[in-house]
Amino acid sequence: MRTALAPPPRTEREAPARSSRVESGRLVRARARQRRRRATAVFLLLGAALLVGVDLLRGGADPVPTKQVASTPAMTESAGPTAEPSPSPAQPSPSVQPETVYQMDGKFPSSGPGTWTYAKSQGEVLGTAGAIRRFRVAVEKNVAGEELGLFTSMVDETLGDPRSWIAGKQYRLQRVPSGSSYQFTIYLATGETTRKLCGAGGMDTRLDGVSYTSCRLSGRVVINLNRWRLSVPDYVTGKIDLHTYRQYVINHEVGHELGRFHEGCPGKGKPAPVMQQQTYGLKGCTANSWPYVNGKRYTGPPVA
Repeated sequence: MRTALAPPPRTEREAPARSSRVESGRLVRARARQRRRRATAVFLLLGAALLVGVDLLRGGADPVPTKQVASTPAMTESAGPTAEPSPSPAQPSPSVQPETVYQMDGKFPSSGPGTWTYAKSQGEVLGTAGAIRRFRVAVEKNVAGEELGLFTSMVDETLGDPRSWIAGKQYRLQRVPSGSSYQFTIYLATGETTRKLCGAGGMDTRLDGVSYTSCRLSGRVVINLNRWRLSVPDYVTGKIDLHTYRQYVINHEVGHELGRFHEGCPGKGKPAPVMQQQTYGLKGCTANSWPYVNGKRYTGPPVA
């Protein structure tokens, strides 16, 4: 009977051989993964370099905005005046012009809301003697933006002139802001608002159907915007500037508030008294804006 042969016993040398093959396989796979990672990294770097190159060709990326911090510029005693930039040819530097002569300019409203914007500041006391009469200045709201400053300064300039009503030393005048105690108000009103205000006092300001003249009510001196902007024909014919007519109409209407009545032309070629109704024509006289001429009260014959 045959006996099966037993397999030969394992020797200590076989185990290290299998272990060596396993380790060798792991090393190959690790090196392959490392090569793939390197290839991926190289691909990404090449892609980034390509994008940067395209961006540079386009002029570069916009700068990253930085937070702006407002600061007050430091002022030093050695700092000189800052020069203004030279105007471009499309915007020539304005030249100084003489006072505008009367021009027919209808580009202003003929009516308004009948509400007012008042000069906010307080003016100086005008005159050297007499009781102070205080007044406000108001401009209709729809024209106040362009007229309030000019109208206020014109009133101050006219009433503060030594040829104006303060020359008689019977009273002084002072402009006050709204909310202060006052005796009268000087208004600049559109034509239709002037017509309504004056009509309420029994006066018709119309000429040929259009609100034409200014007026005075008790405590109210109303200057018609139509005349403020356009003056009157006799002033135009003589090439008298708009500034002069504005002085006249302020002095004339304030004269009524101070108790003066209408006067007539004293003779052909003579100055018209300020209380003459020069808006309706000079009647042979020459234009005159002032109640005092050569230091004396200048008058004409009373008009009924």
